[in-house]
Amino acid sequence: MANGDLRAQGERVRAAATVLATASDEARQRVLYDVATALEDRREELLAINAQELARYGDSGAGRDRLTLTEARVASMAGALRDVAASPDPLFEVLDHQVRPNGLDVSRVRVPLGVIGVVYENRPNVTSDVAGLCVRSGNAAFLRGSASAQATNRFIVGLWHEALAAAGLPEDGVALVEDSSHETAVAFMQLDDVLDCLIPRGGPSLIAAMREHARVPYVLDGDGNCHVYVDASADLDMAVAIVANAKTSRPGVCNAAETVLVHRDVADAFLPAMAAAIPQVELRGDAETRRRVTAREATQDDYEREFLDLVLAVKVVASLDEAIAHVARYGTGHSEAIVTRDTTSAEEWVRRVDAAAVLVNASTRFIDGGELGLGGEVGISTQKLHARGPMGLRELTCLKWVVRGEGQIR
Repeated sequence: MANGDLRAQGERVRAAATVLATASDEARQRVLYDVATALEDRREELLAINAQELARYGDSGAGRDRLTLTEARVASMAGALRDVAASPDPLFEVLDHQVRPNGLDVSRVRVPLGVIGVVYENRPNVTSDVAGLCVRSGNAAFLRGSASAQATNRFIVGLWHEALAAAGLPEDGVALVEDSSHETAVAFMQLDDVLDCLIPRGGPSLIAAMREHARVPYVLDGDGNCHVYVDASADLDMAVAIVANAKTSRPGVCNAAETVLVHRDVADAFLPAMAAAIPQVELRGDAETRRRVTAREATQDDYEREFLDLVLAVKVVASLDEAIAHVARYGTGHSEAIVTRDTTSAEEWVRRVDAAAVLVNASTRFIDGGELGLGGEVGISTQKLHARGPMGLRELTCLKWVVRGEGQIR
């Protein structure tokens, strides 16, 4: 796609955003409900297209898992759209209100950001999830997916075009960049007169490209080097179940656990039980871990990595302080869990661990927009501005000051 064509498409998306920003709540809801129904009614077509792309993809790792759609995942996509549609309208929600001494009536309200650009790899479910959150919050979605999922993405976007048109809204409210080349991706990141916010959904190379090329404000959906710390007072059966879920339920996603830290007072009992519960997982541990279970020697790189695979780094620590220090050094600010029966340890973890999400006695896999009641998410921000953690409807808005007077002058 020539840059002129990309810019022309971007101008249409921006024009559509203006319409969506003032569309009725009912119209925006209707679009999401219609797409949810279409995903279910045309599921077989969608899965057939996705199967063709999977056959060409070949790889058997985490990338293939992210590319794969199944009946259950399509049902989940439809369900997420219905959840978002049923969520309260975030637009023009009044955050605060006051009347000044001079009689001015002052409030702040939520309004759409405008055009949300998303660059992502594989993950055709993101196409539907992001479109739903954007349209529901009065934004336009401008999507740049990967070549491996282009046909699947195109089919899903086609469903959005049909639903938008049926509701009397512009089809360009959800748009897909047709050219998946690197050059077009760079040009997309530089559409500063089109995009209001840019969100990357991908690995380190995509994040690096965003940092280097973007001319648009972006929110980083960063790496998920997530930890589970098993405290000295932990219920060990609970800890085994949490680690097994956090590592194996879906290892190729950002909220999967990558490192387990174990207090040395419970290491003798916990580590063999953990290893027995997850025999399919390759363990990489320090000397204290390897003394108790079979594991490869862990390197510093292992503690720094987001494996996105059935590989788990393990370290035995002497204290809660050492566990927190390890997370501070190697964590990516995503999701960090403690398993403990000690309320003091739990509160120390909550207060001192610097991450978008901290968990007490629960799997890191719960850090997800749907699981946390947001209906869905456009990503999980590991930044501290303007959003942190799962980004749902409210995170796709900004604030507008509204001042009402009766002729006051300064």
